Amino acid sequence: MADNNNKRERMPLEEAGRKGGEATTENHDKEVYQLIGSKSGKARHDND
Repeated sequence: MADNNNKRERMPLEEAGRKGGEATTENHDKEVYQLIGSKSGKARHDND
């Protein structure tokens, strides 16, 4: 019997990121992204 069934094909990093983003979008609403953006903006401002 071939051993090919036990090996998993690697997913490209770009595709993995896209799938993760889509899953996050399905599970969270707009407020989550606003919170992330405001935290990012604050951290960026604090580093200036």
